[in-house]
Amino acid sequence: MHYVKSKSILSAKNGMNLYRGCTHGCIYCDSRSDVYNMNHKFEDIEVKENYLELLKRELIRRPKSMIGTGAMTDPYIPLEKRLGHVRKSLELIYRYGFGFTCITKSDLILRDLDLLKKINEKSKAVVQMTITTADDNLCRILEPNVCPTSRRVEVLKTLRDNGIPTVVWLCPILPYINDTEDNITRILDYCIESDVYGIICFEMGLTLRDGNRQHFYRKLDEHFPGLKERYIREFADSYVIPSPKNRELMKIFTEKTNEHGILNKSEDIFEYLADFPQDSVQSRLI
Repeated sequence: MHYVKSKSILSAKNGMNLYRGCTHGCIYCDSRSDVYNMNHKFEDIEVKENYLELLKRELIRRPKSMIGTGAMTDPYIPLEKRLGHVRKSLELIYRYGFGFTCITKSDLILRDLDLLKKINEKSKAVVQMTITTADDNLCRILEPNVCPTSRRVEVLKTLRDNGIPTVVWLCPILPYINDTEDNITRILDYCIESDVYGIICFEMGLTLRDGNRQHFYRKLDEHFPGLKERYIREFADSYVIPSPKNRELMKIFTEKTNEHGILNKSEDIFEYLADFPQDSVQSRLI
């Protein structure tokens, strides 16, 4: 890891990035793409050393709203266990009455369950968990340095039992790897068991750009010999790599989520994630 001094910690839409780079090792990670202009090795985590003073300053001057993190880097990378920057940020978010949501694959988030509950009681907290495969063995290939799916499901159930709403990201779905009816059905069953609020799915497939494409192909050669050549033959240099089974799998996804009352339209879920409960503001003004 290496430290940098930053001029800001929150984006215009209240996205918070404490770290840049990741060590989860997911073979498909879009954040490796050259378009993001990362000028250091992806696994050499960039840490904003002045994050806390920046966050305090920006929370003081911004209207109460949801603070989100995890779009570019999972906030609960192993380094967080030692540094605790997310936890310190949550303490400030709670103190100043903001809401919080994050995207993660890690069970380390349960370390901060006490703060998530306090934020949720005061305003709103939502945890978003990525699940790509129901098979733990395959998960250890696709996402080798983070807890497997079975543990993530346990996390979802723990959050449910503590009143924290959850959303699952069902993506990416990799053609000829995890784009099976059995996989999608089992993941949906996990979501139903865990009472998730919504599932984000941008159809069945993935995206590849320079940077993450090369890394992904190296991993295909390592774990799925011959599959890279099939990808090149069928998809060439396309950005969107759709599963040939997209239509049938999306039918299963839509029917099953509708049947169990799980929100399944991404725009509706994003609206829910961004919505800050105004009654929490009013209660502090009375």
